[in-house]
Amino acid sequence: MRGNVRSTTVQGSENSSRRGRRSSTMGGMPLNDMPWWRWRSNVRSALHMLSDPGFQRDVWLAGVPGYGDVTDAVYRLVEDTWLDSWSAEKYVGTIFRDSQEAALVDTAVLRVLRIMHQVGPDAPVTAYLEHEGWPDAVRAARDAHVRMAAGDGEDPDGPPSTLEVLHILTRSA
Repeated sequence: MRGNVRSTTVQGSENSSRRGRRSSTMGGMPLNDMPWWRWRSNVRSALHMLSDPGFQRDVWLAGVPGYGDVTDAVYRLVEDTWLDSWSAEKYVGTIFRDSQEAALVDTAVLRVLRIMHQVGPDAPVTAYLEHEGWPDAVRAARDAHVRMAAGDGEDPDGPPSTLEVLHILTRSA
């Protein structure tokens, strides 16, 4: 998993030099004020899914394709950012707008990872949703998601995008 992070970083650096030819927004999110907007998009996508009990019930529990599962969301949250190894504070000004946003993300990451380590990454969705700490993890993810959506001028209550839409937005923007 970590080997992919390094290649993604290099690719992101190459792509950033071409930003002048790209759209100035991605779904309303300004691209020119957050240098690592692709990573931000993945973190926001993960937090969005982790923060919405209705989505979790209607999509993850129902097995609706196109959104991944809980483990996919957790990996999107930490894979490129390494938020499982260090604080989001390290990314203030690049992925996160300010220390408050970073602190909310740190809280969500710690709560979700604690549960993942207890139930295991290959556990069924029900193992996460029935875990006694899940409501606290959902609330923490919601707090971080709402703060980040507001910072990007987007509605936090819209439905999460499919992974295909996220992929298209982060590749084409």
